[in-house]
Amino acid sequence: MTLRRSLLFLVLVLLIAAAAAAAAWLLRPQQPLRIDHTDRALVARGEPLYQLHCAPCHGAQLQGEPNWTTRDVRGRLPAPPHDESGHTWHHDDQVLFEVTKYGIGKHAPRGYQSDMPAYGKNHERTKTSSQRWLI
Repeated sequence: MTLRRSLLFLVLVLLIAAAAAAAAWLLRPQQPLRIDHTDRALVARGEPLYQLHCAPCHGAQLQGEPNWTTRDVRGRLPAPPHDESGHTWHHDDQVLFEVTKYGIGKHAPRGYQSDMPAYGKNHERTKTSSQRWLI
């Protein structure tokens, strides 16, 4: 082999190795994101946002709307409680974040209708993901 061919072969091997390493890194198992709900400082930072955006439906004391397990006249379920009597705590933090940011669509059966708004990046009062994580 000539020196030029050897260098070309070496570059090709390095490119393949770099691509394999990048693919392995991108395809690695992701750890679910978690929020420490026992962190009082974190909860205190999120409470004003919860009171502003969530409490009108889910209740100032996390109690939800009355009859939250019974569909209304439009066929929609009222807002569930966020206390231990509801189902919120059956979902991991990543799902709750996505529902808050994007709405229920991704995590509900096809065609499911909900009054839960998506507080995505264009929502005027919660512009950052860190604010949505606090909720």
